[in-house]
Amino acid sequence: MAPKFNFKQIRRRSLASFRTSRSTDTSSNDEPSSSSQELSSIGSITPPSLADEPDPALQIPAGTRPPLEPNSNRFSIAESVSSESRSTKDLQDQHQSLSQYAPQVTNIRDRSTVYQKVLLVTGVIGHDPHPQIDGTVFVYRPDKAFPPTIWPVQGAQFKALIYLFPGPNTICFEYQRPGSTTTHRSSILLYMFDPKSAPPLQLAVLVPRDSPHALDHVQTGDENDVSDLDVAIRKFRTAAYLWQSFTAEQMEKNGLGRRAFRFDEEWINGTSHPRDFYEHTMRSEARVHVIQTDKTAAEIRDLGRVQQDPHARKSELVDIVTAALKDYFRMIPGQKQYVATLVLDEHWDTKEKIATDHTAFGGQVGDDLHLAIFGSQCLQYYPSTICEVVKAFRDCSPTDLKILATETNVAGSSWEAAAYGIGAHLREVGHLLGSPRQEKGIMAKDFVTLNRPFMIREAYSTRTKSKGGPIEPKDEPTWHRLDLLRYRFHPLFRNATDKIPYPDGTVHGWVIEKGRLLVTASSGVLCTEIFAEGDEFCSTWLEYPLDGHMIKRTTLVEAELRDRLPESKRRSKLKIITRSMGGGELVIDDLHQLCTKSSVKLTSGPLGSGPLGKLAYRSTQIGTSQSKGSESQEVIFSNAVASINRILTSVTVYHDEAVDGLEFHYDDGSSQVFGKRGDKPEGDRFTIDTRNAEVIVGFSLRVGSWIDAVQIITSSSRRSAFYGNASGGSVHTLLVPNGFKICGVSGSCADWLDTFSLLITR
Repeated sequence: MAPKFNFKQIRRRSLASFRTSRSTDTSSNDEPSSSSQELSSIGSITPPSLADEPDPALQIPAGTRPPLEPNSNRFSIAESVSSESRSTKDLQDQHQSLSQYAPQVTNIRDRSTVYQKVLLVTGVIGHDPHPQIDGTVFVYRPDKAFPPTIWPVQGAQFKALIYLFPGPNTICFEYQRPGSTTTHRSSILLYMFDPKSAPPLQLAVLVPRDSPHALDHVQTGDENDVSDLDVAIRKFRTAAYLWQSFTAEQMEKNGLGRRAFRFDEEWINGTSHPRDFYEHTMRSEARVHVIQTDKTAAEIRDLGRVQQDPHARKSELVDIVTAALKDYFRMIPGQKQYVATLVLDEHWDTKEKIATDHTAFGGQVGDDLHLAIFGSQCLQYYPSTICEVVKAFRDCSPTDLKILATETNVAGSSWEAAAYGIGAHLREVGHLLGSPRQEKGIMAKDFVTLNRPFMIREAYSTRTKSKGGPIEPKDEPTWHRLDLLRYRFHPLFRNATDKIPYPDGTVHGWVIEKGRLLVTASSGVLCTEIFAEGDEFCSTWLEYPLDGHMIKRTTLVEAELRDRLPESKRRSKLKIITRSMGGGELVIDDLHQLCTKSSVKLTSGPLGSGPLGKLAYRSTQIGTSQSKGSESQEVIFSNAVASINRILTSVTVYHDEAVDGLEFHYDDGSSQVFGKRGDKPEGDRFTIDTRNAEVIVGFSLRVGSWIDAVQIITSSSRRSAFYGNASGGSVHTLLVPNGFKICGVSGSCADWLDTFSLLITR
């Protein structure tokens, strides 16, 4: 008789075999091969698709699991386990009891989504942390895709850097007190998503053509202690991961989401854990481009000395770096690149007390290159892996004055040199992102304490002559709030779910009444910064909602803006800067003057009967009147004057590679010229559909040093071609606000138009 099979048992055993976290390969107890490490994290990145899967850390017998507390991480388990077996302990062991001393992550919730490879987490030991609790936290992954790491616990607090892979990441934390074999465990599930829709921040090491590919280094006598190009790349990459994790945490603390700039990646031998070096583990790491210049080290050294001259207006070294990057990336017009560059062969000159090829630069070079440059003077003190961050930031060894010295003594010890170098380079990245100098934060002097976000205690400081101690959150460095607002909508911080702002990020102002300025931005208004006369930094500003409700227009009232300033500054000249979500800005140096000088009375022109009493208002000006012989011009449309009954039928644009002028034609055969007809008298004519009551509602312009091209926009959403140089300058769109109509144009003209604005009336 044939045997009977219990299919339910077969099915039950099959499911159990799929749920086990152990590898079926028992030939080795070491970590799996590199390919299996990466594949172990491959899967859906959508949290709901994994919501029903059981978490191994919560396989606890029924009836022994208490209800979850609000805002808590997963409850943990305590067991006696030897240190040799902690990294491989199966998380599905049964009959384990809950522990009140389990590590609790406090800065991120379970099942959260993050957007960077290295995440900074902070936490406490137990639900009732005791200040005398010390020890270590052991961080590992049950899938063993990344080797375990150890982080100190001091005063029941800990901070750790977590290495993540795309998709779901189960991270386990184990706490063990000194002299105890009892561990207290918890876990958290995080989803990492790499936003490929955003452009990357490129990392580049620049070397002279005769470079020895080495950095200044204090020899320790260890045969493994080397200072070659590979070490420089590892240290620079680790510093970049610290920039990224710090910035993401700052964004989250300011309610803007845990987002940061991303890096290009390449498949190489891993550099984020010491074990990767010895086991030759392959990982996808941030790519560091090595770019060789056509200059020698001596030539760059001479240029570095020139840069130390406070009267030098621009360093030739910046030009060398720019040329090398444009050639390496083969940049084409319109292709933006954001590059953080490390100049490798920097040396401290003990006689002249300067870094021989050092330059610190951050900002935009030309139209398409955003650049941050810093030297390698402090590079020897950087951590080489994320595991060495704590060691590097508590190393009190004095710096070698033959290699590194500063007049202000901000880097008298190894950890201070590391914090200074990493922080100062991050400050230049801030300039790359468009941030100016600020009153406080990284863009001020906070960058010298960039060690604090990653440490529980600070070591002795030669800079402050303090013995150090516990680091409070209020003492940690920050990005300025205004910097973070700009980063929220910066292209480098874009996530896949973000709406891409309108391509035209410009902001325009329209004086609509005395003391009232209407501000419009097609990409959305972000904030308005308020400056009193003499203010170098902004201390007062207005923010607009960031909860998805885009505001494309807002009215600024001069009296209300003044009320926001301190009493002693309310009568001074008022300057404002309004920024858009698309990255544009409107700068008004004197708001009161603009509001009082922007109105004009409508008249009937030479043939009319004089002022009619109705007022028109000029928009803020596009372009800068810098051309030699430039003269102001203004045309009030004939059909805007009540005493003249005319209809605007067409517009002729005179242009070549720039716009010479515009001629407005009416149904009675008359016309008005704004600017001049130039060398191409026939021009290009755009006809208005008067049978459908079509009218002009705005202009789109391409503007550089002058008006490169102009496009006409009508009430029926028709747009003309761009007349002029259609690829020149940047795009600015002037659309008449609702409730108003265009009644003329204003600006200035030399050989061609160099400024442009609209006249509007109700």
